[in-house]
Amino acid sequence: MRKPIIAGNWKMHMTMDTGRAFVREVAAGLGDTEVEVVLCVPFTLIQPLKAAAEGTPIKIAAQNMHFEDSGAYTGEISAEMLKEAGAAYVVIGHSERRQYFNETDETVNLKLKKAHEAGLIPIVCCGETLEEREAGNTEAVVRRQVIAAFEGVSPEQTVTTVIAYEPVWAIGTGRTATAAQAQEVIGYIRGLIETMYGDVISEEVRIQYGGSVKPDNIEEIMNEVDIDGALVGGASLKPDSFLSLVNF
Repeated sequence: MRKPIIAGNWKMHMTMDTGRAFVREVAAGLGDTEVEVVLCVPFTLIQPLKAAAEGTPIKIAAQNMHFEDSGAYTGEISAEMLKEAGAAYVVIGHSERRQYFNETDETVNLKLKKAHEAGLIPIVCCGETLEEREAGNTEAVVRRQVIAAFEGVSPEQTVTTVIAYEPVWAIGTGRTATAAQAQEVIGYIRGLIETMYGDVISEEVRIQYGGSVKPDNIEEIMNEVDIDGALVGGASLKPDSFLSLVNF
């Protein structure tokens, strides 16, 4: 049985004070949750929020990383640094990284492998633009991204990787894929993993949906057979909203 995972992606939001207050309020409202709760926070918040979340079910994630261990890469951060700061997860290949910061299928693959080397759990993203969907290319785009991401990744590493399907046209737009649309693509992704690694691995890999997830659509999304959680943007910035998602 795959454990549901709800991850809040704060993007470039929150300070230490607001972040700590958020963690306290969410931790108080979780109870005995059976959901894996992850907060993907700015680099400066990883260490303080790891400390604030001590003794709670909340795990901390980074939003990006470099694929080299060290070097002359001004402004970058390595997997080892993230691990040392207290991150348990790292988001890789988010569409905003692809769109604004020249992330490619190749760098996603390098980062995925480096994250595993460092003992981080990658949340690797894939998804099509509106133009690609309207042209009927959703499966082709997702197939290319998934196959490239997992090139040279072992079955043991794959089974602990979280995949996030995030249609670019649904991120921050208020436009959400229907539960059926999300299930269709996520089912396709699970089929790709089965082709690459076999049915045992594909049945264990957790696949999230991301794209304008809100308290009023989370239950419908989570009722789909292949959807194991959500990668949430705006709705993860307020404790009550995020708790509604976790306690779906």
